[in-house]
Amino acid sequence: MSAELVWHKSSYSNSTGGECVEVAETPRAVLVRDTQHRELGHLDFTPGAWAAFLAEAKAGRL
Repeated sequence: MSAELVWHKSSYSNSTGGECVEVAETPRAVLVRDTQHRELGHLDFTPGAWAAFLAEAKAGRL
């Protein structure tokens, strides 16, 4: 990925060291990483898989 990624924290993350994740979107993938361990890399999801995950989470099925 040649373009600079723009990462943003989950709205569920907090400033007291809670469970923090960051997300960056590209046209082909949604990238997710642990805010406290960025050096470990990230997970890649297709936009469709990420949308399905969010829908399940919002519906309380996860």
